[in-house]
Amino acid sequence: MEEYDLIIIGGGAGSFAAAIKANELGAKTLLINKVLPLGGTCVNVGCVPSKTLLWAGEVMHLAKNHNIPGIDIEVKNFNFGQVVQHELDLVAKLRAEKYEKVLNGLENVTHIEGRASFVSPNEIEVNPSANSGQGGQKYTSKKFVIAAGSTTTVPPIEGIKEVGFITHIEALKFKEQPKELIIVGAGPLGLEFAQMYSRFGTKVTILHRGSSIFRGEEELIARLAEILTQEGITIKLNARVKKAYKEGNKKVLVYKEGDLSAEALAKADEILLATGKTPNTQELNLNKAGVNVDEKQAIKVTSQLQTSQPHIYAVGDVINLPIRQEPTAGREGTLATENALSNAQNSIDYNTVPWTIFTDPQLAGVGFTEEEQMKRFDTCMCKTVSFKDIPKAIIINRTEGLIKMAIHPETKQIMGVHILAPNAGELIAQAMVLVKNKNTIDDVINSLPMFPTLSEAIKIVALSFTKDISKLSCCV
Repeated sequence: MEEYDLIIIGGGAGSFAAAIKANELGAKTLLINKVLPLGGTCVNVGCVPSKTLLWAGEVMHLAKNHNIPGIDIEVKNFNFGQVVQHELDLVAKLRAEKYEKVLNGLENVTHIEGRASFVSPNEIEVNPSANSGQGGQKYTSKKFVIAAGSTTTVPPIEGIKEVGFITHIEALKFKEQPKELIIVGAGPLGLEFAQMYSRFGTKVTILHRGSSIFRGEEELIARLAEILTQEGITIKLNARVKKAYKEGNKKVLVYKEGDLSAEALAKADEILLATGKTPNTQELNLNKAGVNVDEKQAIKVTSQLQTSQPHIYAVGDVINLPIRQEPTAGREGTLATENALSNAQNSIDYNTVPWTIFTDPQLAGVGFTEEEQMKRFDTCMCKTVSFKDIPKAIIINRTEGLIKMAIHPETKQIMGVHILAPNAGELIAQAMVLVKNKNTIDDVINSLPMFPTLSEAIKIVALSFTKDISKLSCCV
């Protein structure tokens, strides 16, 4: 039986970061992958393909809705199949360059395809994937990093499995564009796919159980919902889906809005489930390893990413920590490996980690919301500025956005920034540094951002705490 210094279960962002760090530390490492091709969710069925299609939809939308007098642009040809094929080709290219090629260059890391399950706290058995050439082999290790990812949660809707549904995986590989699409659930995935397909010309309906399309700064979220509705997307909130059935070639969902007794129907060609993710822990036999999970099947870890077994660490979508996204998974993989192999005590301050919903405009945030400020201080020093007050937004005719900043009531330290704007995912990187470094609004006011840029919004919202920005010139 072969023994390793470290065994990594998974093949996504967390796994690769762990493998790269283990290789740097000279540890004899085994990486076992099964659920998705190398690269995991992000490159195969997540960030890379979805943002490629979102960009295609944004180009089409801007061509039709630029609102610049004297310019008339017509989208003469839209071939859905070619757009999707371009996305799939890009995925294959990045998977080969950023994952397969990288893995082949890690001299201390061995890779096998197969399903890993624990036999004991220090031993796993790997059952091969099809045509892998491996079989039922057992391996032991001193340390483990579990990075097995997650899969789409299927809600208990009567008849949904018989009627059929798709997840984001299938929605990224359609050969033919659906004319009508129902999305069950909002959140980042539901909202991005809704706008993507709506801009391609699909009639989209969102059925969301919550009272808001996303949690956080309600003022910005309500504005985003308004924008999506104006683009033709139907959004039903407080919608509890009861059952599904077929009616000819259509798929039908029966739902109720709030406490209303009357049932309503939504019909479409396809039903996309965007109701969250379930950690991939069911097949790992974690009970045999003595690794504890919570009620959602997520692995319980400490802030140092350690499970209930001190030599077993876990990262990414499979764990129970606050923010589950590609950057955190990668960083967690690096830190968990350092902690496991070097007896370090690394951790992440998740309050300084930004997030983004890649709609257009994008919604991004970092740090405390107004609600969180109220809970901590019983007050919130918060200011919201419209992008109608940002010169660059006026220039490019993108004034629909908002920026909100929360500061410490005594020290003026910047506690949180939330942005609804074009490229908010880019802008939030600057806010991330401000929150992480505990900068104050005075630090921002004394800075000199380039004019005209959207990033000036951060200085202007900081200025709004002490001045009436309507009485300021462009450069202050």
